[in-house]
Amino acid sequence: MTRKSRRLALVAALVLVASGTAVLMAMAFRSSIVFFVSPSELAAGGSRNATALRIGGLVEDGSVKRSGSDVRFRITDLKNAVEVHYVGILPDLFREGQGVVAEGRMAGDVFEASQVLAKHDEKYMPPEAVEALKRAGEWRGGAQNGSAGGS
Repeated sequence: MTRKSRRLALVAALVLVASGTAVLMAMAFRSSIVFFVSPSELAAGGSRNATALRIGGLVEDGSVKRSGSDVRFRITDLKNAVEVHYVGILPDLFREGQGVVAEGRMAGDVFEASQVLAKHDEKYMPPEAVEALKRAGEWRGGAQNGSAGGS
């Protein structure tokens, strides 16, 4: 093998290894991506087949049903609502009428949450939930900067 052909083979091998690494990284990122949707987007069929979702909105008044650590409630954007099932300890600030984001997967018509996040002060709501409420034409809040505030 000549020097030129060895160099060409080395470059080809490096390109192949770099391409393989890029493909594996893309696959890893794709499996860990979590899409954020509102109840209205979910009702319209958006992201139902995604492996992991985040649903944001408000906890619907009168919808919270507790049985030990098993909790069922509905998240609404004031146009549509999604039934959520969660097993675990909810955040202290979780309550009806408050903003939440639930992370998990759809199981039929019920969202099986693996994590529930509640807003942590009177002025904060996750920016994604604010945007979803604005898109639905239901945002009634004041200025929203998406920051945690000065707590």
